[in-house]
Amino acid sequence: MLGRKQSLRGELFPYDVAQEETNNESVGVDWMNKLWMKRLLRMSALLCLCSVSLNTPKTFELYPFLRPVTFACDLTTGLLFTAEMVVKINTRSLLKGEDSYLRDRWCLFDTSMLFFLWISIILQALELTALVSSTYAYLSILRAPRPLIMIRFIRVFLKFSMPKSRINQIFKRSGQQIYNVTLFFLFFMSLYGLLGVQFFGELRNHCILNDTDFNHITVNSLTIPDTYCSMDSSSGYQCPEGTVCIKLKDSRYKLGFNGFDEIATSIFTVYQAFSQEGWVFIMYRAVDTLPAWRAFMYFTTMIFFLSWLVKNVFIAVITETFNEIRVQFQQMWGQRGSQLADIVDARAPIISGDDRGWKLVPTDATRHQYRTVMIFLPVLNSAAFHILLVVAILTNGLFTASMSFKHDGRPRSDFYQQHYYIEVGFTVFFNLEALFKIWCLGFRDYYGRTIYKFEFLLVIGTTLHLLPQFYLSVLTYFQVLRVVRLIKASPILEDFVYKIFGPGKKLGSLIIFTMCLLIITSSISMQLFCFLADFTKFETFPEAFMSMFQILTQEAWVEVMDETMLRTSETIVPIVAVYFILYHLFVTLIVLSLFVAVILDNLELDEDIKKLKQMKAREQSAEIKKTLPRRLRLFEKFPDRPQMTRLHKVPSDFNLPKVRDSFVRQFMLETGDDEDLPIDKGNDESKGNGKVLYRKKQPLRLLNSVISTCVAGTNQKQNAITGIINESNNQRLLLGDSGPIPIIGTGKQGAAGQKNRQDLKKGGHRSFRGSVKIKQTYEHLKENGDLGAMNRTSTSRRTPDIDIKLLQAKRQQAEMRRNQREEDLRENHPYFDTPLFLVPRESGFRRLCQRMVYARYCPRLKDPITGKERKLHYKRLHNLVGLVTYLDWVMIFVTTLSCLSMMFETPRYRLCDHRELQIAEFGFVIFMSLELGLKILADGLFFTPKALFKDAAGILDLFTFAVGLAMLCWMPKVVPQNSSAQLLLLLRCLRPLRIFILVPHMRKVVCELCRGFKEILLVSILLIVLMFVFASYGVQLYGGRLARCNDSEIKNRDQCVGVFLRKVFVTKMKLAPGENETHPAILVPRVWANPRRFNFDNIGNAMLALFEVLSFKGWLDIRDVLIKTLGPVHAIYIHIFVFLGCMIGLTLFVGVVIANYSENKGTALLTVDQRRWCDLKKRLKIAQPLHLPPRPEGHRFRAFIYDITQHIYFKRFIALMVILNSSLLCVSWREDQAHTSLLATISSCLSFVFVAEVSMKMIAFTPHGYWQSRRNRYDTLVTVMGLVWAITNYTMGNDLSHSFGFVAIILRFFTITGKHATLKMLMLTVVVSVYKSFFIIMGMFLLIFVYALTGCLLFGTVKYGESVGRQANFGSTPRGIIMLFRIVTGEDWYKIMHDCMVLPPFCTPGANYWETDCGNFTAAMIFFCSFYVIITYIVLNLLVAIIMENFSLFYSNEEDALLSYADIRNFQNTWNIVDVNQRGVIPVRKVKFVLRLLKGRLEVDPQKDRLLFKHMCFELERLHNGEDVTFHDVLNMLSYRSVDIRKSLQLEELLAREELEYIIEEEVAKQTIRQWLDSCLKRMKTVNTHDAKDHNSLLAGLRATNDQLQEAQEEKHREFNSGGGERDMTEVKEADGSGKHRRKGMLVTRSDSINSVSGRRLFYAPCHGDGSSQQRSTYDKERLGVSSNPKKRPSRQSTGKGIPSSSFSHSVGECSPGTSPTCPTGSGQHVLAFPYSSIGGGASSNWASRGPGHPLPPLAPPSALAVRVASAVTEVQDWWRDQLASLDDSDDD
Repeated sequence: MLGRKQSLRGELFPYDVAQEETNNESVGVDWMNKLWMKRLLRMSALLCLCSVSLNTPKTFELYPFLRPVTFACDLTTGLLFTAEMVVKINTRSLLKGEDSYLRDRWCLFDTSMLFFLWISIILQALELTALVSSTYAYLSILRAPRPLIMIRFIRVFLKFSMPKSRINQIFKRSGQQIYNVTLFFLFFMSLYGLLGVQFFGELRNHCILNDTDFNHITVNSLTIPDTYCSMDSSSGYQCPEGTVCIKLKDSRYKLGFNGFDEIATSIFTVYQAFSQEGWVFIMYRAVDTLPAWRAFMYFTTMIFFLSWLVKNVFIAVITETFNEIRVQFQQMWGQRGSQLADIVDARAPIISGDDRGWKLVPTDATRHQYRTVMIFLPVLNSAAFHILLVVAILTNGLFTASMSFKHDGRPRSDFYQQHYYIEVGFTVFFNLEALFKIWCLGFRDYYGRTIYKFEFLLVIGTTLHLLPQFYLSVLTYFQVLRVVRLIKASPILEDFVYKIFGPGKKLGSLIIFTMCLLIITSSISMQLFCFLADFTKFETFPEAFMSMFQILTQEAWVEVMDETMLRTSETIVPIVAVYFILYHLFVTLIVLSLFVAVILDNLELDEDIKKLKQMKAREQSAEIKKTLPRRLRLFEKFPDRPQMTRLHKVPSDFNLPKVRDSFVRQFMLETGDDEDLPIDKGNDESKGNGKVLYRKKQPLRLLNSVISTCVAGTNQKQNAITGIINESNNQRLLLGDSGPIPIIGTGKQGAAGQKNRQDLKKGGHRSFRGSVKIKQTYEHLKENGDLGAMNRTSTSRRTPDIDIKLLQAKRQQAEMRRNQREEDLRENHPYFDTPLFLVPRESGFRRLCQRMVYARYCPRLKDPITGKERKLHYKRLHNLVGLVTYLDWVMIFVTTLSCLSMMFETPRYRLCDHRELQIAEFGFVIFMSLELGLKILADGLFFTPKALFKDAAGILDLFTFAVGLAMLCWMPKVVPQNSSAQLLLLLRCLRPLRIFILVPHMRKVVCELCRGFKEILLVSILLIVLMFVFASYGVQLYGGRLARCNDSEIKNRDQCVGVFLRKVFVTKMKLAPGENETHPAILVPRVWANPRRFNFDNIGNAMLALFEVLSFKGWLDIRDVLIKTLGPVHAIYIHIFVFLGCMIGLTLFVGVVIANYSENKGTALLTVDQRRWCDLKKRLKIAQPLHLPPRPEGHRFRAFIYDITQHIYFKRFIALMVILNSSLLCVSWREDQAHTSLLATISSCLSFVFVAEVSMKMIAFTPHGYWQSRRNRYDTLVTVMGLVWAITNYTMGNDLSHSFGFVAIILRFFTITGKHATLKMLMLTVVVSVYKSFFIIMGMFLLIFVYALTGCLLFGTVKYGESVGRQANFGSTPRGIIMLFRIVTGEDWYKIMHDCMVLPPFCTPGANYWETDCGNFTAAMIFFCSFYVIITYIVLNLLVAIIMENFSLFYSNEEDALLSYADIRNFQNTWNIVDVNQRGVIPVRKVKFVLRLLKGRLEVDPQKDRLLFKHMCFELERLHNGEDVTFHDVLNMLSYRSVDIRKSLQLEELLAREELEYIIEEEVAKQTIRQWLDSCLKRMKTVNTHDAKDHNSLLAGLRATNDQLQEAQEEKHREFNSGGGERDMTEVKEADGSGKHRRKGMLVTRSDSINSVSGRRLFYAPCHGDGSSQQRSTYDKERLGVSSNPKKRPSRQSTGKGIPSSSFSHSVGECSPGTSPTCPTGSGQHVLAFPYSSIGGGASSNWASRGPGHPLPPLAPPSALAVRVASAVTEVQDWWRDQLASLDDSDDD
């Protein structure tokens, strides 16, 4: 972090990527420095690119004139670039000097481009002169590097202000991150490659006809369609009669390049499956050949880990890198705020107001001087005018969408002739609108606005479109784009569009970059493969561009690669495969991720806005709903009928009762019910005329006379009642009543409370003893017991910008008001909170039901004796058990069993016909009825606070129960298709959704998705508008024009009659018919119809086709049909839609879902420092102790072995052995293969190497120390398996032992991740992501399960089609799950949907749904489209969001991280030294050893940072009550102490942390003073004991000889006592006086808070020379983020060993030797000073260490620090008196 700031301090200078442009300034030739010359060179580079893009044999064949043109262009540009190179070499020299020509990288690039240019010129010259024949066409490969010259044209525009070193650092760091993730990707690729080789091997078994010559297999030898088979009769697919299963042996050019033959082919196949293109067909091959469980487990896990997790890590890398580049390149793209001028009008509006209100008026609207214009300006700005325009646009769009075409022989013009005249009317209307605006605003002001420019362009385009020759042409775009104007009508949608597309430079730059990349790669690929015979995909530049764009969209990209590989030689095939894979990897993982990064960056907020949003979010969180739900407010409409209670005790027998708040508050506030209060009749009458009307009293007849009382005013009544309520609430609180406590007071009282709050912020801290919980309970009570403000702060630190306590109090008050309203309804309405209005509120039966409903397991078990929480093993399992109540666990189990029972239902195995299925159904309904009954009796049905139907979850529960009950009661045996009975069965399929309600975490996932529904809806609207625009265009241009005859030789409709032979698709293998054989064909009737799966005859079919294209599926069919039917130009239409809709529109879904997830998690509004702090906490949570025993210093042999095992070369050797052992699996291990025995023997030998490794570590660490590490346990398990494998290999040596062996090797391969730091962190990222996304994955599985049950009912018997077949169908729920998993990956989902849409006469209807093979068009469209959107667009993107959230743990480096990995590693090593038992726990007293051994950022010097050292030790002692502390406890404490908490912590956490630190500082101050006083007392006691002994011996020697001297001494003593005046304390004897009298004299007088000597108070203040105050302020500045100069910090000096530095003095005079710390002064005052400086040490000397004979230093006047420690001193003085009293008692004894 510090390094980054320092790197940006340097002066920014413009760094140009095109350095040769700046170098030309020094060229001595003037014409080279001219601007026109630079532009000529750039245009020459662009011309050279165009020339090489046209230089192909097919292009010259189609356009012969291009051959000499391209040659002339190449020759001209070659001469120009050669002249430029010669001038530069002449000016700058070739090699001499640092600025020489060959030392410049861009000059080297230009030279290489010039070299290939001249090679191309020479080659083309040879072709023109016919010296090179067409057989040498492959020499065009030499032209392949030429398209890179476009970089020369682009690099000119890459100019920005940035230090070159910083740019290199950014790209180096980004490249390192991409390299690390690529390494991680290759690890998984290798893992699944090895598994594929051993699981499957060669998948070449096919069903062949019996009469076939097995040595000559042709296409007629295969079954139709071709099927794979299994040699084992117990698994796989068995060939039908008349065929046999054999293994084909032929070249890859015929059988295909994919498979699992060996490691290279296996990795190639794994990459194809990873791209989710064609993987399902490889899985079906494996299912037919081998046991199905292998294929399902292998491919599902591979898709999940590789395609959904590892692939999304690339998105995280690119996004994080892009964020870094965005911050640094802000000057290149401009500030976000400055981009407003690109979209919004430059002229800012002003506010104009009148009697009706205020509105914004453009400044131009106030400049007009003509009255006629000013009259119509209000019309232009009126809402009615805008509504009229919106209605006109909508009407125009609807009329355009109503156009449809039919194939009934009528000409096409008949279908749109009427629409033409309607379009003329709309065009005239919008033209008049434009003229009206121009007339009102003036053309200059009209054209000066961006939105009006767009409208003016539409006016011109639509007017031209009405011309007959241009109608229904390309100009139709202008007509359909009118719908885009509707975005302006919705402010929310307009703001969202601006947020996404407003910063246009970033997205525009990315689009330009993508297009340049496509142009360069298309031209390169064209030159590489244009010479291939009978291959049209790269013959010309347009075809090459479409092919490379096809690979970018991943649609059938494998076919492009396979077709190219088939036409190349066997030696070049691997190179071709690597070329296409690298291109696909780059464009799909990096380029597409860049689009996501740009969208996320546009959705990102600035740092200042984030802080503002944080405050707003906290304010909104405090504003909770204060009112009750409507179902509870119903009781307020009924009159109050409180229940009365009869008392059988006198009031003195019990405590003060709870006052019925509703009654008292009604009496106090509703003053209008008083009979004597006047009623005002209007303000004028009551004030002006003084007429006051009184209510007429109702006549009352009383038996006794009324006692006259003094009538109190309204204020007196309110004050009296307020006092009663306050007193009652205070006593209730002190007595432990947990009921809601109302806050009384509004108006002035509320203002007074606010004033008190402000005053309290200025006050000091209040010290307290005991737990924080007690403080939180009583902190709102004043010292006198009155109820204080709930939001009173107890800290004097500088509060942040927003008062968190105030917001918390605001929330508490709102909750209390809500609870109070419920309590009022409880008091006044007997039927409130009574279930079904029958069960009494407090009845025992209801309580029993509540206990049954809410009973749950508590994972936090406490010891009944100590009250401490027990430490449990498998804590996560205990937390899982305590996740929900026991009743919910039972219902989860019952619901799961019921769902499993439903999974066995099929169209042939139905519920109504089988008893075992009905038992599960009865059980579910019975259990659910009991559950609902208990919940209703416990909480009520609807009109109770916790009613069952309080939210949508209860409604869904009732719906599920009603459907199940109806199903049991009805049990229909006849279920026609599309009937109510089938609808009931479909609704029953929603039963698994109950688990979403029962599991809180899954319910939370649904709530988070629903919370972001607004943004998802906006994205959906944008995509719908985009689809509508393109669909309307497609209907007008292609409606009725795509129909053709199924016989490709027939071009006219009239000739499309009769039958013809059509070839039948047999296999994907490249097998040709044999001699005298023809390709299999059948007779098919000729039909003139639209393409099978799409058409543009109406707006509905067009939008459905474009929706399919949004998933990157099906657009190739549309492209091919458009090219074949209408021409290649029309293919531009679908390419533009794919680029805009898929690459930009779909990334909006990704960005919005990720942004919503971040916002719901609270990370979207975090600043950079706060996000780093969150990342640090997650990183610390992942960190674990090393469990590495220390080096055994006492054992020489063990220490020697220890050094060997910890050496880097030993670790590399073991890693190399693991890789070598895993490489033995590169070929399949089969018993019948010769190499298997050799490889197994080598692997067995390597197992002993790992045995030796484990043995050496056990010797070095001891078995107990070795077993502490989980990694060592895993190594031991794998080593034991390897040893068992080695034994079984020598004894058995069959396929079973080999399978066990390769499992052990694969498990050993996983240890590589632990030996590489990068792989380890990325593996942890994936593991943590899977753990956190567990409930999301479970939710996705439940949705798939629900759709599978529904699909089994709707499409279980549909006839087989193009994609629905033997392996892919909805015949059962498991097959439906596999089918839907395939659809999630997008594999031909649209083909499956169209197969399920089959209707009569193409199918056979039936009486019941299981008797027909027809589908359902509407149901299929809703089913498949909703499933694809929910799962693919939303749920899968949540996984991306989780991975991006956790990836920051890996991405952060030394600059970003608050604590680097080196610091954490240092702490792990230090902990490992102290924790000798490797338990992860140490006693709290050993923490100081850990702190002293730390180095780096966590280093704490006990001498220089003594105060910080004490605080850190005491923090752990306080938080853990002196018990053992764990590894994470110490690490978390150090993390808080090592960061700037004011920048890194959020407000709530910051407030809590500051409060904790203040408590620690206060307690450390008390503890230090007590220790100091203890030392003083010990010294006093020691001195007094010696004085007493010396005094007694002296008296014994002088008693006989010097009695007179003793009497004189006593007389002098009496005179001294009488001359002192009245004193509160007895005098203190001198050193030779009695110690007993001296101690008793100190206990005479005391005050409430501070000791008093001679009627004056004692002050505990630091001395004048003490430097701790300054040190403390410096320390506070450093901890709170305030800058301070560390060089000016005073050094702390230790003044005594084990004794804190302090000062102890009196104000006047000095104590004589032998006096106590409390000594008489010259003025008769006794001053005792307890300095705060003793906490951290000071500069003054320690009087106690010098002894009683030294004089005390003078006392300084009290400073501000005395006030800070006043509360601590108050408690210490009480303790001091107790110590003195106990000391006197001990002396008396």
